[in-house]
Amino acid sequence: MLPSIAGTGRARSRSYRRLSKSFTRFLVYVVVLGGAVLMIYPLLWLVSASFKPEDLIFSTTGLLSPQWMPGNYSDGWNALDYPFAQFFFNSLIICLGAVVGNLLSCSLAAYAFARLRFKYKPFWFALMLGGILLPAHVLIVPQYILFKELGWIGTLLPLVAPKFFATDAFFIFLMIQFIRGIPLELDDAAKIDGCSHFSFYWRVILPLALPALVTTAIFTFIWTWNDFFSQLIYLTSDESINTVPVALSHFVDSTGGSSYGQLFAMSVLSLLPIFGFFLIFQRLLIQGASTTGLKG
Repeated sequence: MLPSIAGTGRARSRSYRRLSKSFTRFLVYVVVLGGAVLMIYPLLWLVSASFKPEDLIFSTTGLLSPQWMPGNYSDGWNALDYPFAQFFFNSLIICLGAVVGNLLSCSLAAYAFARLRFKYKPFWFALMLGGILLPAHVLIVPQYILFKELGWIGTLLPLVAPKFFATDAFFIFLMIQFIRGIPLELDDAAKIDGCSHFSFYWRVILPLALPALVTTAIFTFIWTWNDFFSQLIYLTSDESINTVPVALSHFVDSTGGSSYGQLFAMSVLSLLPIFGFFLIFQRLLIQGASTTGLKG
């Protein structure tokens, strides 16, 4: 009888542990699902508001509306002096220029810090890291004066040209961490084959650092696309060169003539390039973000 009772107790204990694990897993799923709903609700509200008539956007509390107005998209597309496609094109040009500039300049600077030996290297590295701590808004006034002297105000150059001079210290540091994880034996093999520094950087480092490069490209694209302050400062002379964030501000009028339906409709469209860019390179982005955090 005793072995039978002991076996029954162990079976009950195992059943209790399985039930406890299942209940804990269920609670975790509920919490995660609730957090996901809270995170995505503002986006769902934005999409819903973009289809509502002007007088129902803030009067109805739910996502569903008794009336739908898909014409907000067509009206908003042609509401300003220029079609909204013009602003999408301007933002795309700035983002592509910023991405190319950061990929080239930041990868070259990161390769120099990670692989080359030069005088006062620790000092320049510390100075570069100090650029991460410096708020970008502190530099707005001196940069504006500099660009004004160069005659660049009212053009796209102030938003693109600095990217080709490795001004984003965060991406330099990110690539340094990744390049340092590449085996040093590859350097010795390249030297034996007569490979120059630039050839080694171009043929070996860049292909192996693809996840870090994609991470840099995605974040550069997102941050540049969403940037409003810098674009508002430098693109004030001609509405035809306005970007999407600046153009969206034209739908809000302080005198009371705001067109919120059209604003929300164009806001939804402005999110599509970011979603598309992220979905295409999602796998490489996760790989780059995880590996760069482990190397050093």
